[in-house]
Amino acid sequence: MRDVFVIGAGMTQFGKYLDRNMKSIAEEAVKSALVHAGLEKNDIRMAAVGNAYQGLVTGQESIRGQVVLRAMGIGDIPVVNVENACCSSATAFQTAWLNVASGLHDVALVLGMEKMYMEDREKRLKLFSSSADVEVIEMFVQAMKADAERKRKEAEARGENPDEKKKDKKGGSAFMDLYAAATRMHMDKYGLTQRQLAVVSSKNHTNSKNNPYAQYRTPYTVDEILAAPLVAFPLTQPMCSPVGDGAAALILCSGDVVKKRGIAKPVKVLATVLGGGMDRGFNDPDLTERLVHKAYETAGVGPEDIDVAEVHDASAFGEVIQSEGLGFCPKGEGGIFAEQGHSALGGKLPINPSGGLESKGHPVGATGAAQIVELVWQLRGEATGRQVENARIALAENGGGNIGIEEAAMVITILQKA
Repeated sequence: MRDVFVIGAGMTQFGKYLDRNMKSIAEEAVKSALVHAGLEKNDIRMAAVGNAYQGLVTGQESIRGQVVLRAMGIGDIPVVNVENACCSSATAFQTAWLNVASGLHDVALVLGMEKMYMEDREKRLKLFSSSADVEVIEMFVQAMKADAERKRKEAEARGENPDEKKKDKKGGSAFMDLYAAATRMHMDKYGLTQRQLAVVSSKNHTNSKNNPYAQYRTPYTVDEILAAPLVAFPLTQPMCSPVGDGAAALILCSGDVVKKRGIAKPVKVLATVLGGGMDRGFNDPDLTERLVHKAYETAGVGPEDIDVAEVHDASAFGEVIQSEGLGFCPKGEGGIFAEQGHSALGGKLPINPSGGLESKGHPVGATGAAQIVELVWQLRGEATGRQVENARIALAENGGGNIGIEEAAMVITILQKA
């Protein structure tokens, strides 16, 4: 297998674009990545395109990648369409990496894209439910809501819970109910607090104020986050990722191309591994723990070598649990890790300098590629205002969907400054 390098990274600002179609959003990201790489459209020899929901949103199925690429004048190349829930474009990244590493192609495009925002709120919320087992999700949601009410009343009796009047009466998604249930279990077992979750969320909203590509750029204090409307106890609105639109693109190539073209500041792919969830007990290693072992082994590094990470924080609890599973801190201490400032910029291991999904946004098909875009910029010293000093090795963790008690799919990617 050949060494593979990322030489171009670009994305749109994540947001709500009712007046733009997918072709327009995708073209902006691809053009940006090509300019960053110093290449032209005709240099691309294959493309892997990640998208999850356009069949449900627009009715476009089967050839989503070909449709948007042809519209911007990119054709006559192999295009692989990848649908893998929230890690669709991270899986597309692995697909493109494999094409280059195997010697099949020298230059590959990765595109992650999604348009999720629509005025019909109920239809929006159903998008997330489609990424779980639809035959059992409603049963789980009802059970979790009952548990949330029990937990809320217990916390209220201790004087810890925000007033029920602040409950978001419009309701949340099934996935936020799942996250909230997992959060409450962690609180029961390890003592995680709602304030620690607010510390995570405040850190990410603070980071995003210096990210021009983030959907939300307003910082919030810990107290403001605690006082915000509840989505599902203990999660308040700023702790949860928003619905939005966007695209992110990356250009991958072989070492020969780097040398031949004299590419400046290439970023080497040390590992990109894909795994799937399984039926397991609550005390068994979760998908993150199982998969990151393979990633570290392939890359020849350990958690102590990671300088910066982007993790899948569809809620603030996502960052807590992933920082534990990735080995950045002991199990059960993710909240403490954040509270002590270790995951903040300038801390021991900055996590989500982009603002994470909570603040940067989460247009599902674009999320995984956008994480890698941020890390490429970090390793190249181009993340102005949120730069992690002396970043040399970076890790992206991107989970997708849910079956049982863990993600249905996950991709972990480790990159190195070349």
